[in-house]
Amino acid sequence: MDHIIKTNNIEYRRIGEIGDIEMVTRYLHQHWGSHLIVTRGKIHDAGKLPGFVAISGKEIVGLITFNIDADQCEIVTLNSSIQGIGIGTALLKAAQKVALKQNCTRLWLITTNDNLPALRFYQRRGFKVIAIHPGAIIESRKLKPEIPFFGIDGISIEDEIELDFELPRQPSRIDP
Repeated sequence: MDHIIKTNNIEYRRIGEIGDIEMVTRYLHQHWGSHLIVTRGKIHDAGKLPGFVAISGKEIVGLITFNIDADQCEIVTLNSSIQGIGIGTALLKAAQKVALKQNCTRLWLITTNDNLPALRFYQRRGFKVIAIHPGAIIESRKLKPEIPFFGIDGISIEDEIELDFELPRQPSRIDP
């Protein structure tokens, strides 16, 4: 994906243009409380990771960041400020294409036990829950103390849930 303009006036492109790092870092702070993200005991500086943005006007309305390690691509962050118009799906497809070009065999991510909307979103797109890591967030708070204790609907945030999407040897679609 280089530049794709949608009819709803949203431009999707790789992170990398002048000013992107500042915009991305601001967006991460708005949605994650920091540009630092912890998954499976590892700290990611999501502001420096590769990814894609969805831009409307001059504002980011969607962001995906990922980390490729050997043959695995971890989705570190995925956010959309406008729900229900396909921004998250478009960003996910863009990351999938990069992973396939890099010969990755696995696309995976971590979410938390309170994030039921994310679990629905990813499972509708073919991701499978492969592991629940009880108490992992308690350990993550040692690395990132600003992780809240309570999340969506007042649910106590304690566990990491690992989701996996096996990438085909040739490109295919991620559809809802």
